[in-house]
Amino acid sequence: MKINLVEKSRIDAVNFENLSFGKIFTDHMFISKYKNGEWSAGEIKPYENISISPSARVLHYGQAIFEGMKCFKSEQDELFLFRPEENFKRFNKSSVRLAIPEIDENIFFDGLKKLVKIDSEWVKKGIGNALYIRPFVFASEPSINASEANEYTFMIICSPSKSYYGDMEISVKVEEKYSRAAKGGVGYAKAAGNYAAAFYPTKLALDQGFQQIIWTDSNNHNAIEEAGTMNLFFVIGDKLITSPTSDSILDGITRKSIIELAEFHNIDVLEREITIDEIIKEHNSGNLKEIFGSGTAVVVLPIKSFGHRDQLYTLNSEKNSISSFLKEKLNNIQYNISNEFENWKYKIN
Repeated sequence: MKINLVEKSRIDAVNFENLSFGKIFTDHMFISKYKNGEWSAGEIKPYENISISPSARVLHYGQAIFEGMKCFKSEQDELFLFRPEENFKRFNKSSVRLAIPEIDENIFFDGLKKLVKIDSEWVKKGIGNALYIRPFVFASEPSINASEANEYTFMIICSPSKSYYGDMEISVKVEEKYSRAAKGGVGYAKAAGNYAAAFYPTKLALDQGFQQIIWTDSNNHNAIEEAGTMNLFFVIGDKLITSPTSDSILDGITRKSIIELAEFHNIDVLEREITIDEIIKEHNSGNLKEIFGSGTAVVVLPIKSFGHRDQLYTLNSEKNSISSFLKEKLNNIQYNISNEFENWKYKIN
């Protein structure tokens, strides 16, 4: 692998106490090209603009997928990725769905590890601090023929981050007109187009005072799927409930970790269909204790209220909430404070 380092780091110009998510990037990036049926070994080079043809297929047909990962620094200055093997598997699963060649595991992990190690000073210690890592691939072949491309570019860029929403609790709107994904579609893949299609209905929700959307099934708009960039969990009575994954719901890595953590700590977890009608009924009866989202960027995020049609439903604050308990347990694993689930930690040596 070719490595070309910057002459002078930009890190001293960064205010790490006042970061906007995804706005600041580290000194270097990784890039590999697919051509003539194979991926190149790749190179690490200074973070900079790239040049692509106006006829690059990604600009016309949207062949692009990505992943979201994080690197954490322990108090002993050790670097840990969180379950990156799961990200790699999902990356290739998304690629297959969009007819993109799968990336070789050695190229993915060699580039990832070397890049994080080179830019390790950008990873700050302390709960809430992390290095957000964005692997992505796009069709870079110059052609507007409406078919899958023959040339692709795979890249990894990194951005120092703090908590996505800070310590706030958010309010969400139940969406009944627009759909995030349909059965048989690409909802389970991290396809760039999934997010583009979500921006307009999310903007409408923001204009109404909400921070995110609860997406419902495309057929009846009643079965709950996910929320914005998060999978959803509901605490009803003493049970933790989440919708099962499907071809219209992203198989979240934080989601599966929350489920495993909850089961490990003897919290009763159910993966089953849950509807808006049920949620409203359980709220009105007092059985709906918590709603929270999970995802790489947000980790665990409490939802204080949800809007359905013209009604706003507000939840009471729980002193010893399941969401705060699970978030603390998850953070302690990510920052190597806890010895639980050691196999989830991927140490960068």
